[in-house]
Parts: sequence; C-alpha cells; structure tokens
Amino acid sequence: MEPAEIMGVVNVTPDSFSDGGEWFDRDAAVTHGLRLSADGAAILDVGGESTRPGALPVPEDEELRRTEPVVRALARMGGATVSIDTTKLSVAEAALDAGARYVNDVTAFRGAPELAGLVADRQARCCLMHMLGDPRTMQQEPRYADVVDDVKAFLTERAEFAVREGVGEHLIDVDPGIGFGKTLAHNLELLARTDEIVALGFRVVIGVSRKSFIDRITPAPDPHDRVPGTIAANVLAYERGARVFRVHDVAESRQALQVASATLQRDGA
Repeated sequence: MEPAEIMGVVNVTPDSFSDGGEWFDRDAAVTHGLRLSADGAAILDVGGESTRPGALPVPEDEELRRTEPVVRALARMGGATVSIDTTKLSVAEAALDAGARYVNDVTAFRGAPELAGLVADRQARCCLMHMLGDPRTMQQEPRYADVVDDVKAFLTERAEFAVREGVGEHLIDVDPGIGFGKTLAHNLELLARTDEIVALGFRVVIGVSRKSFIDRITPAPDPHDRVPGTIAANVLAYERGARVFRVHDVAESRQALQVASATLQRDGA
C-alpha cells in the first residue's frame, strides 16, 4: 500500500481563514516551513493569496513579493519538495525558477491556461482542484446533480487538458476541493465516495484541514480546535485510497495516517 504523503501549508498571507497573519513575515514563514518539514511534511505548499470564501484577489506583484523569497529559501535548504499555491503564470514561473517543483492551482489551469505548458516544460508535478466559480462566489448556493459525478467529470476534463498540453499523467494529482463551492452534505458525500475519485487513476489530494464544515458537525469556532476533525476525515479518505493530505498540523496528521496505514496493512493485507 502506498504511504500517505503530507503537504504542509505555508500561508504567506494576512487573511487566510485558519492562520492568517501568523506566518506573513518572510523569516517566520521560512521557519514555519522548516518546522513542518521536520515534522514529516514531504511537500511544503507556499501560498500568497487567500482562497477562503469571500477572499479578494491579490495583485500579481504583491503575490510575487510574498512568495518568491520564501520558496527560494525553503528550496535552498533542501528536504521537502516546495510547492507554489497560485493561479498566476508569473508567480508560478518565479517559484519554479526559485526551486519549486510542484504547482498547486485551485482553478485547475482555468485561470491561466498557459500554466499547463509551463508545468509541462519544467516537468513539475501539479494539483488540479475542483471549485465552483471563484473564492468570492463559490459558497453562494452551490448546486450539483450529483456532486461526486460532477466533480469527477470536471477533474477528468482538466486532466485531459493538462495531458494535451504536455503534462505527464504521472505528474498530475487531483483534488475534489472540499469546501470550495460545497455544502456540508456535498463535503461529506465527497469524503464518503473518495474511492470513486481515486478510480480516475490519479493521486488524490485531500484538503480538509481546519475547515468550517468541521465546526458545522461539532462546534469548534476556532480553526485551531479542528485538528481532531481534520484527522478523522483524512483517515477515512486514506482508507478509501487518497494518498496526499494538505494540512496545517503535520505531526498530528502524520502520526494518525501512519497508524491507519499500519492497520490496513496488517498481516499482509
């Protein structure tokens, strides 16, 4: 059984829902990234633009200013693969020049289609995520005929686009976008049926860390108090075949997923 891969979140933003402002300073962000790597993160996902519901876009030059120095420092220090969480071509290009080897695009190359060609040219790994609309509008009465079928169709189409642009299939990860244009019921349906998304043939990334749907199930208004709910959702998704987990709390998540992996592999299962 393939082990879980932990993607640690390094938000260089003043307004992210879960830790906005905590790591906005460049040196603080680098120190935080190194701590996450030491805790077991295989990937460090550096982002300079919040994608929380209602978030406004960040100007390109500001996003570059926030992310490029952090990416460069973390890549130079080695260890974990550095990822850039962006929808902008110039930001991704600067990050790849600075040593990033992964591009995490919440628009799945819809925001900047040229990103696919850049990823292909650099032979970088990428994550294509499902989202309705954009962060400003995604939670305005999201509706689906069948959320899993609709998300699968979207991810298939975007992966096919990436392959046509030259991205190797083995370099493509897909993310159902928990919380991105979904109700609580949609989120739970996607988690329960993660195996259907895994069946598409790509590594599946799950990003539930500290998200508000956990508070809807069991009151935890402070995002920092949602770690147990995050772990529960990740373990269930791992059992259903997901293998990459984007989290803020790396050490706790890694321990839980290691126990889940050992249990599922018992007696050679």
